[in-house]
Amino acid sequence: MTITESSPTTRAGGSGEVEHVDVLVIGAGVSGIDAGHHLRDRFPDKTFAILEKMEGRGGTWWTHRFPGARSDSDLFTYGYAHKPWRGPSIATSGEITSYLDEVIEEDDLKAVIRYRHEVTAASWSSQDQRWTVDVHRGDTGEDVRMTTDFLWMCQGYYNHQDPHRPDWPGTDRYLAHGGVIVHPQTWPEDLDWEGKRVVVIGSGATAATVVPAMAEKAAHVTMLQRTPTFVAAVPKTHELAVQLRALDIPEDWTHEILRRAYIEQFNELTRMCMETPEEARQFLLGEMRPYLPEGYDVEKDFNPGYRPWQQRIAVVPDGDIFTAIKEGRASVVTDTIDTFTDTGIRTSSGEELEADIVVSATGFNLSALGDIPFTVDGEPVDVSQQVTWRGIMITGLPNLAYVFGYFRHSWTLRADLVSDLVCRLLSTMEAKGARSVTPTLRPEDADMEIRPWSDPENFNSGYVMRSQHKMFKQGDRAPWTHMHEYAEERHTLPAADLDDGSLVYE
Repeated sequence: MTITESSPTTRAGGSGEVEHVDVLVIGAGVSGIDAGHHLRDRFPDKTFAILEKMEGRGGTWWTHRFPGARSDSDLFTYGYAHKPWRGPSIATSGEITSYLDEVIEEDDLKAVIRYRHEVTAASWSSQDQRWTVDVHRGDTGEDVRMTTDFLWMCQGYYNHQDPHRPDWPGTDRYLAHGGVIVHPQTWPEDLDWEGKRVVVIGSGATAATVVPAMAEKAAHVTMLQRTPTFVAAVPKTHELAVQLRALDIPEDWTHEILRRAYIEQFNELTRMCMETPEEARQFLLGEMRPYLPEGYDVEKDFNPGYRPWQQRIAVVPDGDIFTAIKEGRASVVTDTIDTFTDTGIRTSSGEELEADIVVSATGFNLSALGDIPFTVDGEPVDVSQQVTWRGIMITGLPNLAYVFGYFRHSWTLRADLVSDLVCRLLSTMEAKGARSVTPTLRPEDADMEIRPWSDPENFNSGYVMRSQHKMFKQGDRAPWTHMHEYAEERHTLPAADLDDGSLVYE
């Protein structure tokens, strides 16, 4: 279903009129909707708008149309703290967007969300103490302009339109002989794979989702992976949720109980992976073995060379990918690609994989603040040369906050924490009578070591490593670090000192 934009009370049109809002939120995905909720709740008198360049809400859940698209986090923590989740622990994209629609309705956000509004540039004026934002309206073809006192970037962290596509040899020959290559981010609605031989290239969360879904009606699905990924089978519906609902426990209680249970479960797994990685490795491998055929080479296909949680663990509901393998509907080949052939793929070891359809589940490209060009007082700002403030603001960019969630825990746990802190920051600015706030390195930070956006020893997925050059940096001390775990930030962010000299108010 396509969501069409509602008619706002005021609109910047082709007449040259410039509309002003107190806060401008970029993105109507999980983070942007959460920001809208917090603004409604905390600042009922502030004006704000949410701009979304796509045709509908949901971000990832709008663009992901591939078979089986679902969460790889439990919805009790991926859902909002303020909105109880009533469905299964692992949910489909349709169930998630229905949940988001309820939030939009309950918080009266429909009137402030503007679809097909793409931000093309943003410029800050110190004299005016505000942002001017250029917007292209995809619905009318107009280029319009808005101004705002505060810019809240909730656009997510990857480029939805330009996924990562490796350049493999022989693809032209394969396509010329009738082969089909698709990427999950740009899934064709009319693709028919019933009775077809399918090869899915990749081993991450998307591949682990696509393989069992396509195996339901394909002739056979082969997951071709260069390196294995840790895979964890989890119940689609948590047993505790079933018990609580059978007792007619209020849904908000069930939500909070399950939320805490999942948080502690993942805290413990994260602790094990960091402190005793080999113990964690054997635990994860041991959990997989009962799902697979007797004698299956788990070490070859599901034992990565990296430390557990150094990349994301692929979560599969009720072990569906293992079931497909056990029933012979799917298989795994761990090898590299030598070349595409007329009829499929030849691996480096010489194995021929026949394929009518190849799915390139090869990941995505990171986007630094939506790849929007920023200028401050007429000078371009290279965000890759700036430093993060607590993973929420960036040096050199006044009155701008961004949302970046967790890699290990659910994204939304951090989105909620960030929204709370941004609202506290807006209140602090009001109390001080300040019109701007800018993260600024202090004199005591002059000798600070500047480090990459992501420490490979902490997290080193391919999409992170190949995008380090475009991302902002971090320091070696608070508040200039980020990518901490929820167990820590649930305490540090609510207590963050907003008057320690690292934020300059004017």
